[in-house]
Formats: sequence, C-alpha cells, structure tokens
Amino acid sequence: MGQNPPDSPSDAAAPAAAPAVSVLTARGSRETRPATDIRSHDFRQSGFLAPSELRRIRLRHEQFIRSLAARLAMFLRLEFTVTLAKIQITGFQKFTESLPNPTHITLFKTEPLKGVGLLVIPPRLGLTIVDRLLGGPGQMPAEQHELSEIEIALIDQAATIVLTEWCNHWPEMRDLRPVLLGHENNSRFLQTATPDTAMLVLTLDAGIGEQLEPIQFVFPYATIEPLVRLLCPAGLPEADAAPAPAARLRWNAGFNDMKVPVVAEWQGLKLSAGELARLKTGDVLMLDPQCAAEVRLRLSQVPKFTGRPGTRGGKWAVQLTSPIIPL
Repeated sequence: MGQNPPDSPSDAAAPAAAPAVSVLTARGSRETRPATDIRSHDFRQSGFLAPSELRRIRLRHEQFIRSLAARLAMFLRLEFTVTLAKIQITGFQKFTESLPNPTHITLFKTEPLKGVGLLVIPPRLGLTIVDRLLGGPGQMPAEQHELSEIEIALIDQAATIVLTEWCNHWPEMRDLRPVLLGHENNSRFLQTATPDTAMLVLTLDAGIGEQLEPIQFVFPYATIEPLVRLLCPAGLPEADAAPAPAARLRWNAGFNDMKVPVVAEWQGLKLSAGELARLKTGDVLMLDPQCAAEVRLRLSQVPKFTGRPGTRGGKWAVQLTSPIIPL
C-alpha cells in the first residue's frame, strides 16, 4: 500500500495566520484588521509646520538659493549651480541613519536662535571646492579620501559663505549671524538633538557644471519656530478667513452747531438771452409741471436729495422723496 512522500502537501505545516488587531475606524465602529495593515505614526511631529507655513519657507529659500548660486560663483570664480531639490520634515534619528559614512558634517548655530543645525556636504563635493580654491579646475575626484585639516579649513570658508547668505535672507531678524561649532564625519556620533526631535531638512543639488551632489541644511524645531512666526505674525489674519464686519458709523456731536447752506432748485425752463433781456414785472413764465415737482436739494452746493415743493406754516418747504446717489 503506497504512502505519501514526506514532502507531500498533506504533511506540510499550514502557514501561520497573521495576528489580528482590533481597531477603531473613523466612523466609530470597532473592526478587526491584520497587523500588517497597521502603520506607525509619530504624532509629536504632525503639527511641526502647517502646509501654508511650509509654503512660505519654500518661497523664502528659493530666493536664498538664487543669491547663493551667484555668491559661490563669485567666490570660486566659476559657474556654480545650486537648485532646491526638496524640503521635508523628519526625525533626528531617522535623518542621521540615512546619511552615508563617511560624510562631512559641519555643526553650526545661528545666533541668537536656539538649537544646533547641520550642514552636510558630501566629501567629493568638498574636495571639488578645495581643488578650485587651490587653483585647480574644480574637477571632482575619482575617489574620495578622508579630509585633512587644511581641506576642512578650506571647506569651512565655503560653509561660512553659505551660512552667512542664509542669515542675510532673514531681514526681519537683523542680528542673525552664523557660528561654526565643529565637524563630524560619522553621523552615528551626532548628539545635537534627541532622537525624536523634528527637523526641517532642505536638500540642495549643488556643484560645478554637471557634477552635482546633494547638500543638506538641517534645522531643529527650536531654530525654525521664531522664523516661521516672523513670516506669518500672529496678528495677521489668514487669507481665507472671513472679513471682519465693518464698524458702524457714529455721529460726531461736534458737528451739531455747524451751519450748512441749503438750496432748493428745479430745472426744465430754458430762455434765450434775448427773451431774458425783455423780461419785466408782471410777465408769466410757463413751467413744466413734472419738472417743477422734482426739486433738487443741494447741501453746501452738493446735490443730495430730490423732493416735492410745497408750503408749511406759511413758508416754502420741500418734502424729501429720494437721495441722489453719485455716479
């Protein structure tokens, strides 16, 4: 009698089912979902920058990049390309884990703001700048090596220009100035912020000719927060906010005793110069009844109302019927 071979499907162990998790949906109902459908989210970073604030940050840095490209081109006496690749918000630990090793990291502060920022320059781009500063054509080396103290000092000159130009593009804070704190070539040894600190990362594609490498500006929340408030002051209403109702006009009692000349007139009768010269006492002028019934009332020579003529208390009077709306 035949037997199933050991590797037959009937003897294979059934795959373990994915663990299920009870979740609360947006509609308020509780459902069971596979654990693989659950994704983690760090709520501490969700409110770092609103979309409108991030848009203002991008516009300000686009102006900075245009000026930076011209400034570095003058410094190196060679065309230098700088473009904004992306702006993103990420955690400090996640960012440092994404950096290659070795790399060249400049630690800096922007006085008087709080927090330590990072300027990450790839070693190959740094060596290209060094080659140009030493009189070379600015060619990117085929192989990178560990930077010497002289090469780091030359790169610091370019880093100082970059940071100074960035500070100059915040005229709202006139005393903003950069201070270089040190260098690091391994991101694992960075301890400038806690692992969960929200960081604003600006990635720039920079280089000479077509040899472009990414430069990264990294700012902690403590540094960016005061600048964001300057871009959108708290007292400034949002563009999509409803307009405030107009204030109700109030009468100034100081005008109560001011005398205003009032003139009532009507139009409709036309005479030639000869007929006007022949007028004498006792002549009768025929008036158009419709025109005579529409009296124009002028206040200080400015027409304001129309009305009907009449008498009241033995004196001529005008009953106001409608205001005159100026064109």
